[in-house]
Amino acid sequence: MNETVKWIHSLVPLGIKPGLKRMEWMLERLGNPERRLKYIHVGGTNGKGSTVSYLRHMLQEGGLRVGTFTSPYIEFFNERIAVNGEPISDEQLDELAKSVKPLVEELAESELGSPTEFEVITTIAFLYFAKVSYPDIVIMEVGLGGRLDSTNVITPMVSLITNVGYDHMHILGESIEEIAIEKAGIIKSGVPVITTAELPEVLKIFIETAENKHAKALVLGHDFHIANEEGKRFSLQTPFASFDKLHISMEGAHQVKNAALALMGLQYLRTFYALLIEEDEIRTGLEKTFWLGRFEKVSEKPLIIIDGAHNRQGVEALTETIFRYKPRKILAMLSLTKEKDVNDTFSPLYEVCDDITFTTFDFERAQQSHELYENCRFQHKHHVENWKQGLSEMIEQTPEDDIILVAGSLYFISEVRAYFKHKEG
Repeated sequence: MNETVKWIHSLVPLGIKPGLKRMEWMLERLGNPERRLKYIHVGGTNGKGSTVSYLRHMLQEGGLRVGTFTSPYIEFFNERIAVNGEPISDEQLDELAKSVKPLVEELAESELGSPTEFEVITTIAFLYFAKVSYPDIVIMEVGLGGRLDSTNVITPMVSLITNVGYDHMHILGESIEEIAIEKAGIIKSGVPVITTAELPEVLKIFIETAENKHAKALVLGHDFHIANEEGKRFSLQTPFASFDKLHISMEGAHQVKNAALALMGLQYLRTFYALLIEEDEIRTGLEKTFWLGRFEKVSEKPLIIIDGAHNRQGVEALTETIFRYKPRKILAMLSLTKEKDVNDTFSPLYEVCDDITFTTFDFERAQQSHELYENCRFQHKHHVENWKQGLSEMIEQTPEDDIILVAGSLYFISEVRAYFKHKEG
């Protein structure tokens, strides 16, 4: 890890401090680089990263230079800021961090207080896109919530919201309505919002927010429709055009929704911003799309799948996808961060797993394996402190026809994925 990344990570103990004043202060001092770019803003509880990836691949197939800002990272830090999938270099990261660091120190001495890790990374991203890499369009993924998220200083061409579920409740609110209000915070005056959210109480908030801001709301199942869905194939009907027999490579019904949301967003831009992207480029982009750590197969014998499902909604989608592999035996290794409840998060998997091993990982907010084990209501359970050792033993003892599922916190999945890559190497 280079010195710049160490410095950025040193801001982690400052935690999450919702609010845009620190961002606005830093960006103003830097000449407001965020105002020089065209954006698509992507929020929601689950599926943000996949939606960003579908958009990026389709736009890239159409010949555009596409900036992406995503979080957290799966392989290495720099991938959070990328153009056409190419992460920012260490040299560029160092250079831009140097221009931000004095502002961070100055802010720390002010009444606003030091910016957080995420605010600093977001500021570096704006500088990189506006002053170094010059992409045609930038897809910004919301870090947390929306209303007070550090990405919410932009005015995008279109806003996309995947869905709303119970996650980060210690920050966003205890009720689904409170969480939806935070997510709806990315809806801007006159900027259309497109969503695949389904809960009536959530849609009510999105539609009312859009009406209050004179913004059009386009809702899946009402304004655009998925049809003829068969596994990874589906058709999409939009107010502007219809697409038959589309094909994606990622597994799960939730990925069809993510792809539909991305395509509906792109179709809006094709119609109102004259984006010249052909249908064959759209089809190729959708088919090429992948997203690290989302139902990703890292071994064939036995089949080992890793998935960063870390909240109830994500785990429900994972359960639905892996259920297709029954009656094969499914053995799981799971881990979470401290603020999550093991049963609330993982209970959907209790229906499909034959055995569960809980573990922990090297992260200050990681929950201890024995806590997960003691609180879990599943019967066939174990716990190991050292996940690498535990996983090695699982692989040795698992027959080739059985399946190992490793799931939970994306920080954990990042470590597991690096472990398999190292093994391959």
